[in-house]
Amino acid sequence: MEFKDYYKTLGVARDATQDEIQRAYRKLARKYHPDVSKEADAEARFKDLGEAYEVLKDPEKRAAYTRLGANWKAGQDFRPPPDWDQGFEFHGGGFTAADASQFSDFFESLFGERFRGASRGRGGFQVRGQDTYATVAIDLEDAYRGATRSLNLQHSELGPDGRPRPRERVLNVRIPKGVYEGQHIRLARQGSPGAGGGEAGDLYLEVRFRPHPIYKVEGKDVYLDLPVAPWEAALGTTVKTPTPAGTVELKVPPGTPAGRTMRLRQRGIPAKPPGDLYATIQIALPPADTESAKAAYQALAKAQPFNPRKRLGV
Repeated sequence: MEFKDYYKTLGVARDATQDEIQRAYRKLARKYHPDVSKEADAEARFKDLGEAYEVLKDPEKRAAYTRLGANWKAGQDFRPPPDWDQGFEFHGGGFTAADASQFSDFFESLFGERFRGASRGRGGFQVRGQDTYATVAIDLEDAYRGATRSLNLQHSELGPDGRPRPRERVLNVRIPKGVYEGQHIRLARQGSPGAGGGEAGDLYLEVRFRPHPIYKVEGKDVYLDLPVAPWEAALGTTVKTPTPAGTVELKVPPGTPAGRTMRLRQRGIPAKPPGDLYATIQIALPPADTESAKAAYQALAKAQPFNPRKRLGV
C-alpha cells in the first residue's frame, strides 16, 4: 500500500485555507468528471480527487493526516503507525457526500470504520450532539489492574483565517480492569454539545496497548518467550514465570524441547471470560567464557554423545 499525498492530488499547499481547498477541488472535479472529461484516466482521477477532498475538507481529519504526512512522501510503502492518530478527537457523522467503501485501502487504513456511522439527531429544535471518537494508549498492566489516566485530546476547528487551529482538553479516564485492545470505553455526554439545549453526544475511546518489552497480546491472550537452561529443559523443574499480574510457578516437564508452548489458564487479560497466558520455551545456552565452563561443555560432550543433525541424515 502506498502513501497518498492528498495536498498534491488537489494541487494546494499544506497551509491552504479551507476555501482554497474547496476551490481547487471544484475546479479539478469539473475537469475530470467522467461525464464530460475526455481524459483517459478521468474516472480514476475523479475518484482520487473525491478521496483527497473528503479528508482535507474536514478540519479534524485534515489535522491528523497533516501531522502524519510530515514523515511520508507520495508513493512510499505505507503502513499506518499504531499511534498515528493518538491525541486527536474525531467527530462522527459519516461522510457528507461519499461512502468510505469507494475509497482506497490507504483511506480505509486511516479512517475506516470509525467514520461510517451516521450522526444521531432528534427531531424538533433540540438536537443531540454528535458522538466523538479517539484512541487511548495504555500499558498492558493497566488492563490487569484497572487504572485512571489523564488524557489530552486535540481537535480542530476553523479559525477566522479559514485555516484549522487546534483546541485541547484534558480528561481523567478510568480504565476498567479486563479491558482488551480494540474495545471501546464510552464516556457519556463528553462528545460534541447539542443544539438548542439538546444533550451532548458521547465520547468513545478505542483502547490500544503500548508495545511491551516481554509480552505480546492477541485478543485476550498474552504470549511470553520463557528462557530455560538446558538442564532445566532436559531434567524437568519448576521455574518462576512472570505474568502482568505477578510471578507464578510453572512446571517444566523432563525432555521439554525448545519451542514448546505451555498454557497458563486464565492468566491472560482478566476479561469475562478471561484469556490465557502462553509461555514458549526458549533454550538459553550458558556462555563458554571461562576455562571451567569450557571444561564442563567438553565433559558433557564426552559423557553424552549427541548429534543434533541426525534427522537431517548427516
